[in-house]
Amino acid sequence: MNLMIPVRPDATVEPRFGKDPMVAVARVDPDGTIQQWDTFQVDWDRLHDLGNEGSHHARIVTFLRDHGVDAVVATHVGAGMQRTLTSMGLPMLPSTRTDARASVSAAVIAAGGKGQQ
Repeated sequence: MNLMIPVRPDATVEPRFGKDPMVAVARVDPDGTIQQWDTFQVDWDRLHDLGNEGSHHARIVTFLRDHGVDAVVATHVGAGMQRTLTSMGLPMLPSTRTDARASVSAAVIAAGGKGQQ
C-alpha cells in the first residue's frame, strides 16, 4: 500500500498537513516494512493562500491520485481536508512518532496492515 506523510528535510514528521512544503510517499508491506520511500517538494505551505480552500484541496487530491496513495499518515488534518479524504475513501492514520519512516511503519502495523476502513 502507498502511504503519504508530511515530512521535514531532517526526516521528521511535519505537523502541518496541507500546509507542508514536503511530503513522502512510502510503499509499505502489511507488516510495516517500507519497500520504497520517495519525497516530493510540494510547496503547499506557499500555495495554500494562492486561491480558495477548494482549489487547494483539489491540488492535494490530484497529488494523492497521481501517486496512488491508499492512506494518509499525519499528526493533524483540518476538518475540511478530513471531509475531502473521507469522500475519497482514504483512511487517516495517526502519526505516533517523530521519525517519519517509523511513524509510517507503526501506523500500518496498528491498522492491521490494511489501513482503517
